[in-house]
Amino acid sequence: MNHSMNVPSLHSIYKDYFPIGAAVNSTTLHSDKDLLAKHFNSLTAENEMKFENLQPKENEFTFDKADEMLNFASDNNMKFRGHTLVWHNQTPEWVFTENDGSTVTRENLLNRMENHISTVMGRYKGRIYSWDVVNEAISDESSEFLRKSNWLEIIGEDFISKAFEMAHKTDPAAALFYNDYNESNPEKREKIYRLVKSLVEREVPIHGVGLQAHWNVSQPSIDHIREAIERYASLGMQIQITEMDVSAFDWDDRRTDLTKPTEKMAEMQTRRFEEFFQLFREYKEIITSVTFWGISDSYTWLNDFPVKGRKNWPFVLDEKGEPKESFWKIIDFK
Repeated sequence: MNHSMNVPSLHSIYKDYFPIGAAVNSTTLHSDKDLLAKHFNSLTAENEMKFENLQPKENEFTFDKADEMLNFASDNNMKFRGHTLVWHNQTPEWVFTENDGSTVTRENLLNRMENHISTVMGRYKGRIYSWDVVNEAISDESSEFLRKSNWLEIIGEDFISKAFEMAHKTDPAAALFYNDYNESNPEKREKIYRLVKSLVEREVPIHGVGLQAHWNVSQPSIDHIREAIERYASLGMQIQITEMDVSAFDWDDRRTDLTKPTEKMAEMQTRRFEEFFQLFREYKEIITSVTFWGISDSYTWLNDFPVKGRKNWPFVLDEKGEPKESFWKIIDFK
């Protein structure tokens, strides 16, 4: 299909539905600034606002890269999602240890959590409208509810509610999210539901569930995604699609010899994007943002993951930033 150079702006097409976001890093913020300004009206930092990047040493905050992103967003009239405050990954070792090398006490860890949340959120108050407060706290193991982590083991299960309470106290206007992957898998969905329900019942300030949406050409099914949206929304939660990419490979496809997707992979991916966005539009009253975990196929964290030496093509813009067939499908609706 041949389309003229006159490519519409993705976020403009969706202006009556929800903001369209992209995750950026310090490189892509510059290399893809024109694509960002044209197609997206919301930004998320891919890594630059994680704990290890913002507070690598106790009370030594490094905000330069995050500031640069926030400034780009405000210069271009974009919203900004904060990602992420409390996570088992990318958190420096010092957070969990006392000066003598022993494991930090519960009280000290809570103080460090509060100091981090209040400093970071306080700096960007009024500029970041929603935050992933707690990221990936649910276990993927059938027999476990919460994932084993230093936060859980040192503080206990209430580390989650404490984080939300601290965040709400710092910025009462920000929408606060629990964010996770495999969020549409029925077994994990029920655990996420159970967690969020327990927070709601205890009147913990939580406003939404972030569906990371690291999906692929066959999983999860549209029905499972719909069920997940309905289930979380039944608790009064808004939904945001927070880290969307659609792998061109099935999870168990380990090929490394492809230099571009096969015709079949491309067709499957196109159909998936079309179905996903059809579903999102249907739930526009509940879905308050859709964010891609990248900008175009020129860069994605899925290169080399989970298969080393393998490139992936998970977006609707190709390596040159040109629209793929999937782009035209997701804007072709009336």
